[in-house]
Amino acid sequence: MSLKERLTEDMKQAMKDKESGKLRLSVIRMVRANIKNVEIDSKQELSDDEVLGVVSKEVKMRRDSIEEFTKGNRLDLVENLEQEIEVLMKYLPEQLSETEVRTLVEQAVAESKAVSPKEMGKVMAVLMPKVKGRADGKMVNTIVREMLNQ
Repeated sequence: MSLKERLTEDMKQAMKDKESGKLRLSVIRMVRANIKNVEIDSKQELSDDEVLGVVSKEVKMRRDSIEEFTKGNRLDLVENLEQEIEVLMKYLPEQLSETEVRTLVEQAVAESKAVSPKEMGKVMAVLMPKVKGRADGKMVNTIVREMLNQ
C-alpha cells in the first residue's frame, strides 16, 4: 500500500471515529490537500518518496511554529501543534537518533574529504540522501557545522 493510499484509508477511519478522530482527520486532510497541490503544480503524480518529502515539510513547518509560539508564550497553540506532529510522525520512517546522525556525518565528511566549514555543501550532498525524512535538517546541519569546525 502506498503512502497516499494509507493516508486515504486513515482519513476514512478518522471519519468513522468521529469525536476521537477529529484532530487526526483535519491533519490528514491538510496533508492530502498539500500533496494534491504539489501534484497539480508539477503536473504529475507523486511517488512515495515525494509524498514523504511533503509530510516532512509539514512536520518542519509545525516545529518552526512551535518555536515562535513558545517565544510568544502561546502554549495553547504549542500543545495543538505537538499533537499534529504526533499524527504526522506515523507516516514518516523511524527517525534517526543523534548518535546515528553523528556516525553518518562522520562517514560523509570522510567520503567527501571536507576539512573546513566552506566545504559544508560537499558533505551535505553526500549526507542528505541517507537521512532524508529520517532526521531533522536543523540537527543534521548543526552536527555537520560542529564536525567541520573542529
